[in-house]
Amino acid sequence: MIIAIDAMGGDNAPQEIVQGACEALSAFNNIEKMILVGDQAQLEKLVDLSLKDRIEIVHTAQVISMDEHPAQAYREKKEASITVASRLVKEGKADAVVSAGSTGAQLVAGLFEIGRIRGIKRPAIATPLPTLTGIKILTDAGANTEVTVKNLEQFALMGYTFAKILKGNKIDLQVALVNNGTEETKGTTLTQEAYTALRNNRKIPFYGNIEGNALLTTPVDVLVCDGFTGNVVLKTFEGSVKGIFTLLKNEMMSSLRYKLGAVLLKPCLKDIMKTYNPKTVGGSPLLGLNGVSIVCHGNSDHTAFFNGIKLAVECVEYHLVEEIKNSIVEE
Repeated sequence: MIIAIDAMGGDNAPQEIVQGACEALSAFNNIEKMILVGDQAQLEKLVDLSLKDRIEIVHTAQVISMDEHPAQAYREKKEASITVASRLVKEGKADAVVSAGSTGAQLVAGLFEIGRIRGIKRPAIATPLPTLTGIKILTDAGANTEVTVKNLEQFALMGYTFAKILKGNKIDLQVALVNNGTEETKGTTLTQEAYTALRNNRKIPFYGNIEGNALLTTPVDVLVCDGFTGNVVLKTFEGSVKGIFTLLKNEMMSSLRYKLGAVLLKPCLKDIMKTYNPKTVGGSPLLGLNGVSIVCHGNSDHTAFFNGIKLAVECVEYHLVEEIKNSIVEE
């Protein structure tokens, strides 16, 4: 297995990215080689010399920054690191690409370099979301702000396929449609029609609608919505978790009694923080592309990026792209 790394993408690139890549290379024997795409002079100084025989550097001086317009930057920077790394997947020189750079740029590079799976109208970001009832797959988490019923139906199929892989081919999974009410008559015309389409699709184990206050507690496995709604859900969840732990920390430090209690609760709190730490998830696949492309958070450190590569390995090992192709046959 060969993994292409956009070594220049992300707030902490290239140091944290290269460190995470080297750690993954050490941990996973099934990674034959890692291809680091970026400024060769910078990358050579950061590579673990004990792993140099399994690392290839592809030099490029161009990078698409977070504040650039993705499509315009793609047209103007044909040798940008994310573009070159995605091209390696298209050319069969790498099995997956992993990046912590601009999500928009990665999506554009994925569309024009890797290409879509035949029959897929739009790719979607599928984000694993830790909840009180286990990991849920949220899709779309930000790639498509405006969608059709067919888009949502395909998001459901792809999310369901990804969830099965992530959960060890567990078969008793359920797919829910994010809405403002549980009744099938609730929501917009789009969500009402999507409800009917998902219910009638025999390939989708449809649970029904799910409201925002039940996202973390209802035992479903895939949450389907448009990218605007999904991104709001994701960011609200991340902000809420951060806010709760900040509040707990502040209160625990406010009195001696609370400090003593905090000492006793410390192991429990560390376990909870570990569960809800976005670093443990690492990344999100762009479902619908004709190759594995993993989107990592822009501020990923080496641990988060390591876990993003781990997810890429799992997607390649369990043939995610092929499974999605099979799921949309006759769709």
